[in-house]
Parts: sequence; structure tokens; C-alpha cells
Amino acid sequence: MSAVREGLPEGRYGRSADERADRKLKIIGAAMGAVLLGVIGWIGWDYVAGRSVSAEVIKFQVISDTEVKVHLEVRKDASVTGVCTMVSQDEQHAEVGRADFTFAQPRSRVDEVVSVKTTGRATMIELVGCQPAGSAG
Repeated sequence: MSAVREGLPEGRYGRSADERADRKLKIIGAAMGAVLLGVIGWIGWDYVAGRSVSAEVIKFQVISDTEVKVHLEVRKDASVTGVCTMVSQDEQHAEVGRADFTFAQPRSRVDEVVSVKTTGRATMIELVGCQPAGSAG
């Protein structure tokens, strides 16, 4: 008694249709993943490279009820004039002072101590941001 087969044994000769579909899906997924990584990398590079003026608050000292001294480190292109905005707040997080500082020195790194005048005793200082002078911000 011999059994008659009506086709080739499954998986013995080449790939099945499901395996081919799985392979296509893997290739499409890998390509889409690579595109997504490229887009994320481009956005990150644009964000970092597009900032021609940046700064960091090194330390601050409350001098009195009407003044805070802030040590800033500003990084910029030597040919760019930068403007940095500082805000001070009191214990209730109310704004008690705001000031813009201009850095026109022909250097790429500027360390400077600036004074923010306040209307009450400040407990913290925040660097809102920096941009090139004359830019909308």
C-alpha cells in the first residue's frame, strides 16, 4: 500500500510563502528603523549645531533683597554678539527680577559675573536662554 502524495514535502524545497513574507517584513522594518534613526539624528544635530550662543550658570549669590550676582559661562562664535536672559524668583516662585545681558567680546568662551536687580529677596535664578543679538526670540 503506497500513499500518493499530491505535492512536495512542506519546507523541503525552498521557502514557504509565510517565510518569504516574514523576510520582506523584516527588511521593511529594518529600513524604516534606519530612516527613523536618521531623522532623529538629523533633528539632534540641527538642534545642537543651530545654537550659536549658549550659556551655563556656574553659581549665584544673593547679595541683598535687591540684588543677585550670577557667574555665567557663555559659549558662542567669536564673531557673534550674544544676549542671555536671566530670571530670579522668590520662595513662592514669583518673579522678582529679569534682565538681559549682552556679550560682545570677540571670544568663543566668556566667563563673567553679572548682577540681576530684584524687587524682593530672590531664592533662585534661572537662565531662560541665549540667542544672537538681533534675532527674534
